[in-house]
Amino acid sequence: MGDITLGLIVGNRGFFPDHLCDSGRRTMIGVLEAAGADIVALGPADTKFGSVESLEDAAKCADLFKAHRERIAGIVVALPNFGDERAICQRPAVADLKVPVLVQAFPTAPAR
Repeated sequence: MGDITLGLIVGNRGFFPDHLCDSGRRTMIGVLEAAGADIVALGPADTKFGSVESLEDAAKCADLFKAHRERIAGIVVALPNFGDERAICQRPAVADLKVPVLVQAFPTAPAR
């Protein structure tokens, strides 16, 4: 068990390559777990690649986070394909927890 529990939201913007949400989610979970954190996050069985793209996805995330409210010390919002961070951060999943939120964006590889 980790030293801290973090909620992870992987944002998805549908008109960008959504397969990046799959690899981005796996990368973020690996990095956070390697740093000693336990992770509360949607999984691929919950939404496409465990990401948040729609209001329905956000409601599922809110329910999950509310169920773990006492454990979650902070939220990491990962944006592997330019997800909409403002909409995600205003959702009840984040707003009602009253914990710090870190928004992280993945770099884009330069064209070769």
